Amino acid sequence: MAMLDVTPQANGTAPQAARKPRSHARMAWTAFMAILRRDIVVTARDFIPFLLQVLVQPLFFLFIFGKVLPNLANSGTSSGFGNTFTVLLLPGIVALTSFTTALQGVTLPLVLDLGFAREIDDRLQSPLPVSLVAVEKVVFAAMRGIIGGTVIFPLAYLILGNSFQVRTDAIPQLIGTLVLVAMAGATVGLTIGTLVKPEQISLLFALILTPLLFTGCTYYNWSGLSSIKWFQIVTLFNPLTYGSEGLRKFMMPPITVTTPAGPQSFTIPTLDAQWIFLGLGVAIVAFFLIGLQTFRRRVVS
Repeated sequence: MAMLDVTPQANGTAPQAARKPRSHARMAWTAFMAILRRDIVVTARDFIPFLLQVLVQPLFFLFIFGKVLPNLANSGTSSGFGNTFTVLLLPGIVALTSFTTALQGVTLPLVLDLGFAREIDDRLQSPLPVSLVAVEKVVFAAMRGIIGGTVIFPLAYLILGNSFQVRTDAIPQLIGTLVLVAMAGATVGLTIGTLVKPEQISLLFALILTPLLFTGCTYYNWSGLSSIKWFQIVTLFNPLTYGSEGLRKFMMPPITVTTPAGPQSFTIPTLDAQWIFLGLGVAIVAFFLIGLQTFRRRVVS
């Protein structure tokens, strides 16, 4: 009786099942990009509502603080305090918009995802480490923050007209600071979103966001608080302060005012660049580590 030869061929190919599977890192990267792409597509479909959400608040801020109040202060002129205040305000509005857009882009969805319905579970089931799910949310929220801050520039040009002044010799530093501001807002949002429960959303705006916004040197420069020393120290604990001062440093040109002795130019003082980048860097690292820990605690049972 003939025997069936099952000896493997020396030069044959290995069976399909024996091929090396894709590495875990490659699978995680693919899943990460798929989730990020999904969020981008969803935002692109609702881009007009996204822009309205981003622009309504800064639109009113720019109009009231940049147009109405300076005109009242100047009694119809375009020089003096009004022009100074407008140039001082614009970087703060850009920082505020970028920071809050990134913060809200991760905080509110995360509060809902971690709620009773546990909508976060569909992301956790992807071949992706839990930590990278949080990283994706931070990256996506930071992208929203960068877009939100960028669109303020053409909006401000249309509203402020001749009062719109931005220096053009520090564009790389300006872009880098804007990215850091958005990242800071996203990491703060990650921490808040993992600590606040759905039933506490109203407290989120009353007890967290309002103090955060009004102690961030958005409407005033940090050195101008020297007469209120305690409040000047308090603002140093707010990462938005370093964002506002950073954009102010890299956006504001020298200010020219008319005095009885003639036109005079001066530069509004800001925090030094090393303190700006240090403050933003520390805030990003600290809030990301805290948020990552609380995120893991909320999702891993």
